[in-house]
Amino acid sequence: MFKKLSMYILLGGVLTSTSLFAETLEIPTINPDEGRVGEVRRVADPTEFKVCADPDNLPYSNVKQEGFEDKIAALIADDMGKKLSFAYAYYRQGFLRNTINAYRCDVIMSTTSDNDALLTSKPYYRSTHVFVYRKDSGYNIKDWDAPDLHQAVIGIVGEGPASRPLADHGLMGNARPYRLQRDLNFPPGYMIDDLVKGDIDVAIMWGPIAGYYAKQAKIPLVVVPIPEYEDVNVHGKESWNISLAVRKKDKERLVAIQEVLDRRQDDILKILDEYGVPHMPVVVGDSIEKKARENRK
Repeated sequence: MFKKLSMYILLGGVLTSTSLFAETLEIPTINPDEGRVGEVRRVADPTEFKVCADPDNLPYSNVKQEGFEDKIAALIADDMGKKLSFAYAYYRQGFLRNTINAYRCDVIMSTTSDNDALLTSKPYYRSTHVFVYRKDSGYNIKDWDAPDLHQAVIGIVGEGPASRPLADHGLMGNARPYRLQRDLNFPPGYMIDDLVKGDIDVAIMWGPIAGYYAKQAKIPLVVVPIPEYEDVNVHGKESWNISLAVRKKDKERLVAIQEVLDRRQDDILKILDEYGVPHMPVVVGDSIEKKARENRK
């Protein structure tokens, strides 16, 4: 369950030059045989900062490098004096296998800080799930007991962390579920589109996605952080530390990147603010596995 939660956060990047336009790119389908032992791998270039990214997943990244992860990657590469390039694949099952673990790229720009499949940096931001609703609705929703929430049609990602407190507060009957793994036929922010259209009254989403698309919406929307729930049920954890990651053996690479993350932290937070990404102070040592052990005592 905890690995599923981590993948859920990672989901909300082969090879190509950064100068190519979207129409010239060939984005492959996921092949379970890619990255097999013995397969020819790219020759590492020490002058390159090569990022594993999704080609169509704003606000994180796209082939035009318009996402906040693209901007942070560019900041790091420039600070390190390296040339920036990307290896693209969709954030779906097999993403790590077909990108960083196949040596097509070297850096994952964001994952949960306790992801044990990778070597992670110190957290460089922390975000949370949020309630989003139309300002003209007159709603006042701050927590799960809000009367307005109990009369609303609620959009929520099925099996996401916020589905636990939703169920515990008897709100499943109000829910309109959305897929955990994004349908590539729809844009990443289509739950916000449904909210604007009036198909749902409240959207419950991971903060970076919600904040960005709420900022882009044609009507005013209210974005409210959801109160933390992990002390009630660890599977309902709402707030997560986010880190950059490399392969476990790439310790020297991470040390060099960490120096930039530490030195440019204020600049990184400015980028997050530009994209409407809600963030809060990092909680040092935060770990869902640690919390689960504490709850079992």
